[in-house]
Amino acid sequence: MKKVNEAVIEELLSQMTLEEKVGLIHGNGIFRSGGVERLGIPSLKMSDGPMGVRREFEDQRWFLACKTDDYVSYLPSNSAIAATWNKELAYTSGQVLGSEARGRGKDVILAPGINIKRSPLCGRNFEYMSEDPNLIEELASSMIRGIQENDVAACVKHFAVNNQETDRLAVDTDLEDRALFEIYLPGFKAAIKKGESYSIMGAYNKFRGAQCCENTYLLKSILREEWEYDGTIISDWGGVHDTKAAANSPLDIEMDVKSNFDEYKMANPLLEAVKRKEISEDEIDKKVRNILRLMLRLKMIGEESEERESGTYNTISHQQEILKVARESIILLKNEENRLPLKKNIKKLAVIGQNANILHSAGGGSAEVKALYEISPLLGIRMELGGNTEVTYRPGYYVSYQKVFDIIGYQETSTDVMTERAKRKKVWLELEKEGKEKRKEEERRLREEAVLLARETEDVILVVGLDHHQDMEGRDRKSYELPYAQEQLIEEVLDANPNTILVVFAGSPVSMQKFIGKAKAIVWSYYNGMQGGKALSDVLFGIINPSGKLPESMPKTLSDCPAHKFGEFGTKGSVYYNEGIMVGYRYYDTEDITPEFCFGHGLSYTNFTYKDLVTRVNKGKGVFLSFSVRNTGKVAGAETIQVYVSDPVCSVKRPIHELKGFTKIFLQPGEEKEIMMELKPSAFTYYCTKSKKFVLEGGEFIIEVGSSSRDIRLNQTVRVE
Repeated sequence: MKKVNEAVIEELLSQMTLEEKVGLIHGNGIFRSGGVERLGIPSLKMSDGPMGVRREFEDQRWFLACKTDDYVSYLPSNSAIAATWNKELAYTSGQVLGSEARGRGKDVILAPGINIKRSPLCGRNFEYMSEDPNLIEELASSMIRGIQENDVAACVKHFAVNNQETDRLAVDTDLEDRALFEIYLPGFKAAIKKGESYSIMGAYNKFRGAQCCENTYLLKSILREEWEYDGTIISDWGGVHDTKAAANSPLDIEMDVKSNFDEYKMANPLLEAVKRKEISEDEIDKKVRNILRLMLRLKMIGEESEERESGTYNTISHQQEILKVARESIILLKNEENRLPLKKNIKKLAVIGQNANILHSAGGGSAEVKALYEISPLLGIRMELGGNTEVTYRPGYYVSYQKVFDIIGYQETSTDVMTERAKRKKVWLELEKEGKEKRKEEERRLREEAVLLARETEDVILVVGLDHHQDMEGRDRKSYELPYAQEQLIEEVLDANPNTILVVFAGSPVSMQKFIGKAKAIVWSYYNGMQGGKALSDVLFGIINPSGKLPESMPKTLSDCPAHKFGEFGTKGSVYYNEGIMVGYRYYDTEDITPEFCFGHGLSYTNFTYKDLVTRVNKGKGVFLSFSVRNTGKVAGAETIQVYVSDPVCSVKRPIHELKGFTKIFLQPGEEKEIMMELKPSAFTYYCTKSKKFVLEGGEFIIEVGSSSRDIRLNQTVRVE
């Protein structure tokens, strides 16, 4: 972590009154803390979020500021970044986000989100990266470094064990220590140790009976003591519930959505408690030191303040970098009969599905973005093909909320977001009175029009999936199936034209059981930023060879998912993670349960062969491995090589294998490269609950090198002591 002049902190602290100290440690605006003007200590200005800098709010209340200068670049979601499996692109994404945040005058950007994807139904999965801690560790730390190069603090979130939106402010989560330290904490530790994140956000939920933002075990024992973290801990907005608990915990700043700033738990109630000698002023001083240290790191105060980065936003270079990320995030799930890529000299093309024509940037909760522009799939396709192709669009399915937007429109001049929501709710309720039968008639009409078009057109692209009425903060999905009767549409379109290309936009897996056998080609895209439609068309028409890989497993049915199979996800009150360490592919691969698509899966328009695995054990330093990968196809492409470690004989149960390393390479047709990688001793350890530390139980391990968790190309046994 960046060292600062601690003497500056002590000098400022010595000059501050108790009231001024307390003013620093809680919100004094919706997205800023207090400052001390007479000492030159500014407010910390913060903003959501992981997909771009959120639109501006009024300072003193949760209302839109309704300005014209807060349009920004819309970045691919964290899930999309994870799908690239590209550390350099994660770093680039961070650079763009940090530059845009600084350009908007922000000091802290509330990103990245790195909670484990435990269930496909979690409403905020699109904001998160993966089910696997190793993938998260590498990509999150890279992204954080990119953000903070701009003199903006990353605020990695949500610490910790925050994996559902149901009852999110109060649900009490618990799990075995081994799962905590092997699965749910490594990403955060890497964010601190490797990424050197200047700040971290506490979660809404409780952990083992105590609110995460007041939790001394998480914040003190683990974060401050074990990880030696001297950064700033910020609450989620409304995550503090008790003055004494928060004051005596390592939490530094309390934020909330309410405008009664002086009544926050760490405001006047804390001030009065200190005056009554119920809470020591020393606890306040610790928090102030951490805030001032953050300001020094960001060059907000001190001798380097004139050298602070100014940032910039909405630049052409940012848009170009976003396109690179979007292109590498798109995943080719299936491609029978080489249906893709399509030829650009198509005379007629049918594009079906509302998701081809819906913009996603303005939804999802705190991840919403006021995008400078967003290229939809339909727009991207038309841009790619030009005027020589007749592109005909049909929505195909009925989305009732679309009528709400059509009737009300987007009220750019509205200053009261709650009033706006009330208007939308009123119209929604009026529309609901029209009755289910009328909606079914509309669905049937739209479906029949789409099916007729598919039958009459040789080339069809069907774009389906979720939107931010399913993928959203504050609510988990209720079903694993696609909404809006899309499954029926898919089946009927495929019956009418079996060569239809299926494109799915979503923030986490969906059921494909009803159509997986019929679809010859399936392309997957997470919410992919302002250039998403352009990136998709580049893949569909072979301008770019797809190289995305799944950062999570896609189970066939929800009952296969261990978080549901063992009974506790999305319940109110309390949730216990009965599956322990067996999350995602660790469970499916160990128990030989075949998912729809496995972790790490992603096809290419070319083929890659692996050969000549050589390993060398260097005692105390891990295992060095080398092997060769060759592009045996006719087009250039990128391959993500995944390295798994298997411990076949151990005193405790371990997954059949675990991801411990990966790298992405680009190869021309016929080109071959030798790859060298290193697995550190930690790659062979597990968390021992008795000794409360990671241990290496010496013996034989199997090194597996492959293209996915179920496509292992090379393996070799090594002995590690």
